[in-house]
Amino acid sequence: MPAVCFYFQVHQPIRLRKYTAFDIGKNEEYFDDERNRFFLERASRKCYMPTNAKLLELMEKYDGKFKVTFSLSGIFIEQLEKFFPDVLESFRKLVDSGCAEIMNETYYHSLAYMISREEFRDQVDMHRRKIKSVFGVRPKVFRNTEAMYNNDVAKVVHEMGYNGIVAEGLDHALEWRSPNYLYKAKGSDIPVFLRNYKLSDDIAFRFSTRDWREWPLTADKFATWLSSSNGELVNLFMDYETFGEHQWTETGIFDFLHHLPEECFRHGNVKFMTLSEALANFRPVGEFDVHNLSSWADVHRDVSAWLENSMQSNAFNEIKSLEEKIRKSGNRNLIDTWRKLQTSDNFYYMCTKWFADGDVHKYFNHYDTPYDAYMNYMNVIADIKNRLQARSRRRA
Repeated sequence: MPAVCFYFQVHQPIRLRKYTAFDIGKNEEYFDDERNRFFLERASRKCYMPTNAKLLELMEKYDGKFKVTFSLSGIFIEQLEKFFPDVLESFRKLVDSGCAEIMNETYYHSLAYMISREEFRDQVDMHRRKIKSVFGVRPKVFRNTEAMYNNDVAKVVHEMGYNGIVAEGLDHALEWRSPNYLYKAKGSDIPVFLRNYKLSDDIAFRFSTRDWREWPLTADKFATWLSSSNGELVNLFMDYETFGEHQWTETGIFDFLHHLPEECFRHGNVKFMTLSEALANFRPVGEFDVHNLSSWADVHRDVSAWLENSMQSNAFNEIKSLEEKIRKSGNRNLIDTWRKLQTSDNFYYMCTKWFADGDVHKYFNHYDTPYDAYMNYMNVIADIKNRLQARSRRRA
């Protein structure tokens, strides 16, 4: 009986406002509340509220047999608390149903792992505390930002007490093996959930593509694919905005979601599980060995979406170099700002390469060009450096 784990990433960054060279030294307001509220309202109206309502309806209709897992970034939750508490309440209802599990990630949906192990652990702990305070649960499964993963990430996460971790189902690491099983990480033995990227992307990216040979993708067709899948565990991991934002209502995506459980149950051999339930029911069948950082981003499935070009590398090295001074400052506002600048989206906006899912990620991009994103970001960095220097002079 193949088990299906539906996992949704839910995240909206805290975007920078237009910050010019003339603002440096004169303005410490870096973030654009109006723009952030605009994107969050649109996503809430088109995706979060209708999809949450549909999932709750399906959970009740099938007596708890339809289950999903979420990862909500800390800064996403912050923005809901500030602007749309009713949307946050709709997520609480899903968790309270007992059919929706919450995972941990980095609080700021950031590149913290590449900043330092200390920063990574701090942000993960922040997120764990936030989830506990908002939802009353303590997650035991971890998913790094954009599913960034290698053996060392798995080792650190295992040492932090997590029972499982999510990764991309990399062909080169799996070789001839199927992603439809649990594996254990090399060097730490933590169970690894591998995303079935083909079936996941059939929904997330190809659903409304009319020149795709499988279009239209219907619930009965997809349920047949799931039912006939080899292996024990089919992991369907995707952005939550797939429903209503990336795939508009007019594409039929909500009708697809509505009918999918019924069509799966019709086959008699498909069961939905949360990730923790899958850990309780399955055991790793082999080792997953990944040395270089991987991710689920774009067709390359590495970290080049954030760190490929010289702008991205320079911006990242600048933010990384500030860690010691930022920490020593003890200024909570400055530390929070520095961490918001680590959010992966800031570096994605500077990406210059072309890739298959680029249009999806550009959907929430508020810059005209990657160069605008870089200059804006570096202006903010320059102002933060000035603030740190001023604090240092005052202490002297």
